[in-house]
Amino acid sequence: MTRPAVLILLGPPGAGKGTQARMLQDRFGLVQLSTGDLLRAAVAAGTPAGREAKAVMTAGGLVSDDIVLAILKDRLGEPDTAQGVILDGFPRTTVQAEALDKLLAQTGQRINAAVSLDVDDAEMVNRIAGRYTCGGCGEGYHDRFKTPAVAGVCDKCGSTTMVRRADDKAETVGQRLAAYHAQTVPLIQYYEKQGNLQRIDAMGEIAQVAKELNAIVKQSVA
Repeated sequence: MTRPAVLILLGPPGAGKGTQARMLQDRFGLVQLSTGDLLRAAVAAGTPAGREAKAVMTAGGLVSDDIVLAILKDRLGEPDTAQGVILDGFPRTTVQAEALDKLLAQTGQRINAAVSLDVDDAEMVNRIAGRYTCGGCGEGYHDRFKTPAVAGVCDKCGSTTMVRRADDKAETVGQRLAAYHAQTVPLIQYYEKQGNLQRIDAMGEIAQVAKELNAIVKQSVA
């Protein structure tokens, strides 16, 4: 019997993980699972692990790896994951990766591929730091790549209120990228040693990145 595929997407903020995960869901029937979504769903459903997580979060603590893994194990047993899952944001450390391997071994599954969406840090700062949105309708713009036809006026709704996220400042973005690399290098090395790591240049067009990801998924789940 073919076991549901398990794909891990690695990449810093702005690398396009969310966009690519949604496209993989549509194409292959994979289900995107993020730690935050898993926790919220488990708490809302009132599962045993969800109740544990709620107690920890209510007390202002950090949910342990054991609880997250218990929630993930429950989620992997649900019918909609029959084709497989995309893990986004978990694991974050080699300790979590080792624990995940043990969990999957219990269900006869394994990591089919860990895909690193690689970026150029300097260009990524330019991409993210230039973003802003219309305060009226939420339409997205960029200082370099997508400016309104009339400066300061939304093409879509005509609003003159434009909003920039505080964490999209160049300095903040640079710090987030540095933190990501420091945290993820050991994880990338872990999957590289296992022979599961695949790399994609995420600075290309969305369609090209999707094409390369599709090829990896087809090969790894065959």
